[in-house]
Amino acid sequence: MNTPRLHLVPVRSREAKYFVRTWHRHHPAPAGQIFAVGAADEEGTLRAVAIVGRPVARHLDDGMTLEVTRTASDGTRNANSLLYGASWRAAKALGYRRLITYTQEGESGASLRGAGWRLLAERSPRPGWHTASRPRADHGNDHTLRFLWQAP
Repeated sequence: MNTPRLHLVPVRSREAKYFVRTWHRHHPAPAGQIFAVGAADEEGTLRAVAIVGRPVARHLDDGMTLEVTRTASDGTRNANSLLYGASWRAAKALGYRRLITYTQEGESGASLRGAGWRLLAERSPRPGWHTASRPRADHGNDHTLRFLWQAP
């Protein structure tokens, strides 16, 4: 199978969220974002998206850090690596000093390593956010080991 040549394209929020709903394996689209970027093939078909927003963890939301909150791909080779690299270049161009993301147990991190990112930490599984005083639904990553990555 031939790997299509990919190029970066701007993606509007609505289109990025639709793509994530269609292609992401285990999470819905995030609520907000700072920007999104896409990877398209020679015919202009969108093959992958990355959504970048404020860090989900409050203690990392320092005004100088962004988080790739979601990537989704139709399986096209190298698409996610292209988007991780582009997301970091865009974040730096906007004045941010740090870009992070997370993977879950069972995800290899190959696209992150391919883009030069480094593994920073392992995060223990959370028991969930539900309490009797504040009921919460499971978001798909409770009880799952996670890994924190940072752009080069």
